[in-house]
Amino acid sequence: MRLVCLITAQICIAMMWAAKGLAADRIPINIAAIDWCPQICPQASDPGYIIDIVEDVFKSSPYEPVISIYPWSRAIQYVRNGRAHALLSPAKAEAPDLVYPDQEVGVQSMCFFVLKDSAWQFEGVPSLEGHLTGLASDTSIEELNNLIEDRADLFFVQPYSDEYIQNSVNMLRAGRVNSFLFTYNTTLHILRTMGADKEVRSAGCVSNAKIYMAFSPAPALAEDVDKMAAYFDRTMGQFKAEGGVTAIMARYGLADWSEEDGAVEHHTD
Repeated sequence: MRLVCLITAQICIAMMWAAKGLAADRIPINIAAIDWCPQICPQASDPGYIIDIVEDVFKSSPYEPVISIYPWSRAIQYVRNGRAHALLSPAKAEAPDLVYPDQEVGVQSMCFFVLKDSAWQFEGVPSLEGHLTGLASDTSIEELNNLIEDRADLFFVQPYSDEYIQNSVNMLRAGRVNSFLFTYNTTLHILRTMGADKEVRSAGCVSNAKIYMAFSPAPALAEDVDKMAAYFDRTMGQFKAEGGVTAIMARYGLADWSEEDGAVEHHTD
């Protein structure tokens, strides 16, 4: 029953977003994404800064973004096999076989989070010895990938879902893990929503990667993808230069990653 409800909810979300208006003379770009606030927020009044950016970039284009929400692993697979044109919004290391434009749509910092009464701080790989960290599956962290593969005893891996951060906080409270890893902005956003922001703190970040609107490598979509990616690169570069990213990020109270050139993402409050 729960699975049926989940599938129904995903279909409803996709239809709701598509209902914004697919003009008869515009070509749909089918985009697979996850619920990942404040980047992508399908159930919120503000759709998320990445969605705002993508919709603005394609606003006067021949293309109409049609966004469907899936679990992360499934979203990657749908784009990989050509069931969708594009994916929002992986770092290159997360899905290296996809087609990446030159222009990114944001920057993500992967950070460790611990209970506030913990004295632990991430200070490089040696500080992880004897320390158990929660990690979402299908998460690639270039600086730690070899360690994650070689030292399974240092990481507790669970499937990514909408409850990942809630589950991770509960595991911190129960002493089942010492820390968990996730993107900085999203974790702070959800901690505040949960009322747990006074209980959990960031304990240092391990990576800072650009994230993209990545396109499908499926041969059947190659011609369309080439045109879509070229349009995106051209228009996104102009959008950044004209201050479009600055205005959108300000609405969400976030730093402008396009000006900081890869600086660690953070809230400005």
